[in-house]
Amino acid sequence: MTASGPGPATVRILLVERDMSASAALSDSLATALRPAPAIESATGGRQAADVLRSGSFDVVLADLAALTDLSERTEDAVSRLARLSRGALLIALSDGGSVSASLAAMRAGAHDHVARPVGGTSLAARITELAERHGKSLSFGSGDAGRPVGGLIGSSSQMRVVYDQITRIATAADPVFITGESGTGKTHGAEVLHKLGRRAARPFVAVDCASSGRDRLEQELFGVTHGAVAGLSEDRPGAAERADGGTLLLDEISEMDLGLQGKLLRLLQTGTVSRLGETGTRRVDVRVICTTCRNPMELIGERRFREDLFYRLHVLPLHLPPLRQRTGDVGELARQFLSRFAGEAHRQFTGFSADALDHLNAADWPGNVRQLRNLMRRIAVMFEGGDVTAAMLAAADLGSATPDEPAIQPSLRSPILPLWQQEQRIIEDAIASFGGNITLAAAALELSPSTIYRKRQAWAEMAEARGAA
Repeated sequence: MTASGPGPATVRILLVERDMSASAALSDSLATALRPAPAIESATGGRQAADVLRSGSFDVVLADLAALTDLSERTEDAVSRLARLSRGALLIALSDGGSVSASLAAMRAGAHDHVARPVGGTSLAARITELAERHGKSLSFGSGDAGRPVGGLIGSSSQMRVVYDQITRIATAADPVFITGESGTGKTHGAEVLHKLGRRAARPFVAVDCASSGRDRLEQELFGVTHGAVAGLSEDRPGAAERADGGTLLLDEISEMDLGLQGKLLRLLQTGTVSRLGETGTRRVDVRVICTTCRNPMELIGERRFREDLFYRLHVLPLHLPPLRQRTGDVGELARQFLSRFAGEAHRQFTGFSADALDHLNAADWPGNVRQLRNLMRRIAVMFEGGDVTAAMLAAADLGSATPDEPAIQPSLRSPILPLWQQEQRIIEDAIASFGGNITLAAAALELSPSTIYRKRQAWAEMAEARGAA
């Protein structure tokens, strides 16, 4: 058993690793990535790790599954024994190659997470920090700017301080980043911040929305196409991977990508080359890949909708963005920032939020997360002249909610059900009337572009004309 410089560190880590050279390398890497440097002890097998755990307490246990076979031949039994002896420490299982079955077995047995090798200290440091916050562990990591807002991100909650710390740690790495979080939590913004703080900031940042196009269109957008390969195309078009050469390629909502395209993406990650549609040769590209998803990738792998080998190629540096309902204390700060920005654009003067308005904001569930709050503040800035924002103003601007005191409408008193297009027409025309005929303001309040309203009104007029002619 070896120990690496405990110094003044307050966090103790036990590393269970059969290969001593690999153990020493990972210990050095973790000591560099975590600040203040933790006290790291090493064990070469499960039995030795059990003896160490019986004689002392640790905050984190990193255990190579292959090193636990002397405890039990069954992975679940070995991890279960180690989990009991760890006495509440964060237990992270490590294994070569990455396997969903190994991951599930370790998690069922009590591990807090499973990490596929190869893995570096920066990646493990980010994972440890995230897990500590998620499981309520008060580990004293953090230094310098750690935990401070970065890149225009807003919020001072403990959940966001973890995010800032992780971004600071992983921004300068070259490895892929896998960002998870509910819709509206700011995953794309997080990717942009990582790019701006990284070593590739002076090179292109190219984003591809994997959910917005069918397979053929997405393949062309991502990998490019040669002239003649598609009807009507008279020139070569480079794909996003080529345009991002030297910089960052963002694959937004990657879980929506077709399985066939996932195979081509895996080849890009493995070989660093792409082939345009209609081309037999390859082109070398150098990109850092960041991907986002609001789905659970493990469920998609189980449903055979996402490739397991691709997941472990991408899931090197994980970053999770918490939903707004969990960011205690951030709602008011975000609302003030958004209102100030949109009020300036609309040339309005707002003085702040009344106490009842802040109570209203803090009590909301925010299913649409930060995006929903931002849009609400945009509507406030457009619909009202200024002054203090009140709860009544929030309720009037929140088109998706009724006020708490609004009486329920009896079925017999409801308006007749109209076709969807007629209901849409009524909503849009009412909004235009509310703003004195100003389509631009009505479009902002409805979160539409003015051109959309003009186009719909023209279509309604044509429909009315056709009915009149009939």
